[in-house]
Parts: sequence; structure tokens; C-alpha cells
Amino acid sequence: MAEEKKLSETSVQLTEAAPQTVGSGFTAPGNIYSAILSRNEAVKDARRLKDFQELRDKYAAKKVLFEDPLFPAQDSSLFYSEKFPLKLEWKRPSEICSNPQFILGGANRTDICQGDLGDCWLLAAIACLTLNDVVLKRVVPHDQSFTENYAGIFHFQFWRYGEWVDVVVDDRLPTYRNQLVFTRSGQKNEFWSALMEKAYAKLHGSYEALKGGNSLEAMEDFTGGVTEFYEITEAPKELYNIMKKALKRGSLMSCAIDVLVPTAQRTKTASGLVRGHAYSVTGVEQGKRKDGKDLMIRLVRVRDPWGVAPPPACKSNDWAALAKSEQDKQRLQPTEQGEFWMCFEEFKKNFTKLEICNLTPDTLEDDHMLKWNVTIHEGRWVKGCSAGGCRNFPDTYWTNPQFHLVLLEADAKEKTCTVVVALMQKGRRKERYSGATLHNIGFAIYEMKGNQQQLPKDFFIYNASTARSKSYVNMREVTERFCLKPGEYVIIPSTFDPHKECEFLLRVFSENRSTSEVIDAEIESVTDIVKKRIKPFEEEETEEEKQFRAIFQQIAGDDMQINANELRTVLNRVVAKHKELKTEGFSLDSCRSMIALLDLVFTRYDTDKSSTISSFEMRNALTEAGFQLNNQLYDIICMRYANEHMELDFDSYISCLVRLEGMFT
Repeated sequence: MAEEKKLSETSVQLTEAAPQTVGSGFTAPGNIYSAILSRNEAVKDARRLKDFQELRDKYAAKKVLFEDPLFPAQDSSLFYSEKFPLKLEWKRPSEICSNPQFILGGANRTDICQGDLGDCWLLAAIACLTLNDVVLKRVVPHDQSFTENYAGIFHFQFWRYGEWVDVVVDDRLPTYRNQLVFTRSGQKNEFWSALMEKAYAKLHGSYEALKGGNSLEAMEDFTGGVTEFYEITEAPKELYNIMKKALKRGSLMSCAIDVLVPTAQRTKTASGLVRGHAYSVTGVEQGKRKDGKDLMIRLVRVRDPWGVAPPPACKSNDWAALAKSEQDKQRLQPTEQGEFWMCFEEFKKNFTKLEICNLTPDTLEDDHMLKWNVTIHEGRWVKGCSAGGCRNFPDTYWTNPQFHLVLLEADAKEKTCTVVVALMQKGRRKERYSGATLHNIGFAIYEMKGNQQQLPKDFFIYNASTARSKSYVNMREVTERFCLKPGEYVIIPSTFDPHKECEFLLRVFSENRSTSEVIDAEIESVTDIVKKRIKPFEEEETEEEKQFRAIFQQIAGDDMQINANELRTVLNRVVAKHKELKTEGFSLDSCRSMIALLDLVFTRYDTDKSSTISSFEMRNALTEAGFQLNNQLYDIICMRYANEHMELDFDSYISCLVRLEGMFT
């Protein structure tokens, strides 16, 4: 039996601090890579642009301003759990100021000032986005204005679970006393950041859905990149070089300080930084002092999305010592209140976590840039069927979705293959209105050989994992990098606890040739079977089925149990109605054999003698009864026949077998 220590789960705090009151030229790094775009994006871009332009031209020709029916200027677009304490008025930019501009003097980090919404995590990510001109223009199309072809309609593009989506909004924004309530620019007549926040709110259902999060989530939605998360106390020794290389490669980066007690109010540290608040990392610099002293200075530039707070006591003015020219001075000087430099050692002392989103899976610990192979799988965990939880739950762990990975060749000059696995849970933020929160998720990788079917429970009991995520954590995405020998593997993504339902996206990156696919039974699709053979599981019983049930209940009595003699009577009554069948009916021996066969299988999986079997065990029971089904069909069976405790009684078990027999004969 494989010995593996019990897995644990980790909670990551969300950053959601908001300012107490409603309130004013950087060279983008190079080395931006086309890996942020997928192969078919050129075609999709043309289609999306056509949709937006058709809408804009239609309303411009009619001289009517667009009003978005999918995200109306109503309270439902603001909050789902409570009303905003102030009476807000939705206004277009032309009603707020006399000369509205979409982008004024270039989109930069000074254009993002937080309003009365706890979405500092989002705004920190937007500030980072402005440092990368190529990616910025992808997310914020610049050919929009309040003059040329203006029709009150704007659009933004976000990466959403494997593809780019175009989000169209009207330009009505929530205001109070003619001031924007949420995100605003430092210049009153600039509106790209406020409209982008609105588009992102629409993507998730409401402004309230943006309250609290991790900057990694937004960074990934702006790039389709690969995320890295560091607890600074556990970060590698070369963290400074990692940060420097990240900015050089166009990666987005933010940092935060955990609150001491998760439920406590956001407070300031002794140096003046805010706990539970997200900050952007906008610069990393090192060098010797210009006065010739042999002293190396390492600095980190940080920006507060609030844009109004004074610099903290831990700030550093040593940036001036690195400026060897007037051009250096202009490049290094903090551009506004809320931005400041810190010594790297002070940065590590004050901040507790660092979040980086890379545009490619290339490691930040070396200088090599590679072309990556990527495969993307979509799946879901279904309660009682394929939501088996982590390895701590051996009876159900094996029922999780399984993905077959084949690494065909080692990396150049290496004996192993570099693999990056990224597991993302889908839709949890949009479902917050119904109480949804992020699940603790993770994955494990097992070495295997030649198996194309769902691996059984015993495989995971007697085999230890080859690699796995560090822990199960309540983040939207968990990403890990591994070096594995060429060969065959199976990836098991799961939630920490069983019965946690959610859709997910699994991305597998490899430096060299590899293949990955979901392990599933190859049978005719359940949709085709249902259409051609029988009615769907979810439909009501037919009249004939009702008559059969009535006969059964009449003979079985209150306990709903029958012996072989009674089964013979039930079946022969049904058969007698079909005159076209030339038969003398069922014999007593036939009925005894049926009961023995079905009861034997059912009893074997009724381990606690409760006269029920777990929905997870139904997969094995059906396999033993001779049915090889795909995951989609198991999901439907579970939803149709399992009770609220995810159990099936003998009656449900028999009904399911009868239905399946009809489907495959």
C-alpha cells in the first residue's frame, strides 16, 4: 500500500480594502510575446470587432445612444445582497463634464483611482496592465472615442477560460453628486478606466461581485497567462531577480499584506501600509550609488490604487542615487501621490504575498525563452459522481475526472520533461449572488502504463503520486511546474472535500511533444442514445410504467420487497398484456436467478448494510453488471437516481439497470 501523508488545505485571504472617501510617462517594458494570443484569434477578433462595429454604426446612424439591455442602469447591476447607502444616479460622461475623453495623454497607471468598492485587487492589476502597451491595447481597444462615431457604446476584451471574449457596455456610469462612485481617473474628463471596470463587472454579473479577490485573477483575465503565487516568507532566495525578470518580460505583478485576523477590519501597519489591500509593483531597479561608493542598492516601486494616501514610513529615496542622468531621473521618479520606492529588504519585511502573471510559462529563474505546447481540457466535478475530493478520501478519490498525459521526449540536453500544470475553477465569482465561494482545489500526477480506462480505487490505494500541487488552496487557479521523466501519467484534479460541484479548466504546458486527453469510456454519445433508444432519464413515467409500478406495489406490499414467486407473478402479468409474445411466461428458476444476480452485486457494494449504495460506488456496481459508461452518463444517472444523501436504494438501482438495458439493446 502506498504511504502518503494526509493532504492539507490552505486559505488565501482576499484583498478588498476600499478608501474611506470618494476623491488625481512611463516606458513599457519590452519583450512582449505573441503567446497571449491563440492560433485562431485573428479570425475571432474580426468577428468580435464586426459585432461591436455593427452595433455602434447602427445606433450612430439612428442618432440614438446605446442602452445595454443585458447590464441595465439599475440597482441589479450594482449590488445583489444589499442596497448602496447613497442614492446613485447613472450618467453618461457628457453629463458629468464638458469635454469627455476615452484616453487622455495615453493610458497609464495614474488613470486608476479607487472608488467606494472593495476591488483594489482589480485596480492593482489594471495599473500593472498599463505598463505593457501590447497587452493593454488588446484589452482596451484604443480606437474608441466620444466624438468619432460616438453612440454611447464601448467594448473591452478579456481572456475567459481559454478564449478571448468581447464585452460591450453602454457608457452610463453610477455617480453621486456628479462624481463617479467607483473607479475614476486622476483627470476628471478621462473615462477608459471607469468603463473598463464596468465591463468587468458585467462579465461577473454586478459591481458587488468584484468585491474582494486576488490580483492574479484579473491579471490572468487580461493576458491568458500563467500565474505564480509566493508567500514572501517562503519565497526562493532569488526572489529579487525573479521580480526583475518578470517586469522585463512584461509580466504583471502585485503584492499585499494579510490581515492578522481574517474577520478584522482593515488596519494600517506601523509603517502606514494597509492590510488586506492590493498594491501594484511597477518597477524594480538596482545599481551602485552615483557618488562612487561601492554599495549596491536594490529597490522596488509600489503603487497604491487609492492614489490619495501619503507614502509610508518605509519608503526609500535612494532612487535618486541611481539616477545618472536627467532621463534616469524622469524614469525613476514616482509620478503621483500613492506611488513610492522601497528597499527590497523593507519590501520583504512589510508585504506577505507576491502575485505574478507571466505571458508565457517560461521560468523567471533562467534566461531561456521557449515555444510551448499547450493542451486545454474542460471538465466538472459533479456531486455524488465525479466530485471525489482529495486523496484523504480513498473511497471516492478515484471517481474524480482523470486525464491521460503522455510525455514523448525529454527537454534538450536533459533527461526529464518540463511540464506546467494549471488548474482553474470556473464561474465562482459570477455565482456569488447564490452564496458561491472559491473551493480549495489542487491536483496530483501518477505514473501509469497503457491504461485507457478510468483507473480504479485500488490503483490510488497502492500507488503514490509522482508529483502534486503543494496544497489545496482557495484560489481561482493553482499552478505548479514539474520535471518528469518521459512516459505516461494520469492527472487527477480535485477539490479538497468531496461533493463540491464546479466546472474547471485544466491547462497542460510542455516544452516538447506531449499529448493529453480525458480518460473516458468510448461509447455512443448519451444524447444520441437517448434520442434513438429511449426517452431521457428526466422525463415522467409512461402509462405502461405506471401500470407496472402499480402491479409491483400491489404484490410487494408496504415493504416494497418481493421474493422469486412474487417477481414471477409481476413479470407474467406484464407479459400477458403483450399477446404478440409467444411465451409461457417466466419460470420460477429464471426469477430466482435474476434476484440472485442483481442482489449479489447490490449487496457487495452495500458495505454498511443500510440497504443503499453510495452514488460513487454505483460506477463499480454498473461495471460489474456489465455496463461500461462514459462520465457524462454517470453524471446523469447520479442526478436522476441518487437521493439528497447521494445514495441509491435497491429500487433505484434496479430501475437504472432496466433503463440502461433498454438503451443498449
